[in-house]
Amino acid sequence: MDGSLTGKLLIAMPGIGDPRFEKSVIVMCMHTPEAAMGLVINKVKEDLTLGDVLEHLGVEAPEPIAARAVLEGGPVKPDRGYVLHSNDFDAGDATQFVTQDLSLTATRDVLEALGEDRRPPQSYVLALGYAGWGAGQLENELHGNVWLIADLERSIVFDEAHDKKWTRAIRSLGIDPSMLTGDSGRA
Repeated sequence: MDGSLTGKLLIAMPGIGDPRFEKSVIVMCMHTPEAAMGLVINKVKEDLTLGDVLEHLGVEAPEPIAARAVLEGGPVKPDRGYVLHSNDFDAGDATQFVTQDLSLTATRDVLEALGEDRRPPQSYVLALGYAGWGAGQLENELHGNVWLIADLERSIVFDEAHDKKWTRAIRSLGIDPSMLTGDSGRA
């Protein structure tokens, strides 16, 4: 495989074989020959809101921010928060630019900006944990046809209809999700 997948969407194929990633849509935040990192953007953490997270940090959360969902970003470091956001917020060295329109900040700065309403990003999602791969691991999964790759669409990333993101991401490729199967043929 040539090229980096940074800034792309990974879409889980049916029958991926890992229930943690069943029907997942992942924004790839970093992809190098040594490692890859992304955030699952369509799995909601039940019984946890952004208001709960901010309250835990001692930051007051105004409505409607407090009611927003928190996402299960992946199985690695599930107690750590990652905010994927529009590029209108910058916390200096703590902000990693993913694409021309998308950044990642994993420090308290962005959460305080949301809670205190002091120039927060216009668009954002908060995820706890991330999906990570070691050298060659993601490439092996891609060769095993467990992921589809799509261009990033802001409307999919930041839409709050999380349960529809997988279908929308598949359709962005011109594929009818009902035509996909997790079964492989045998010769």
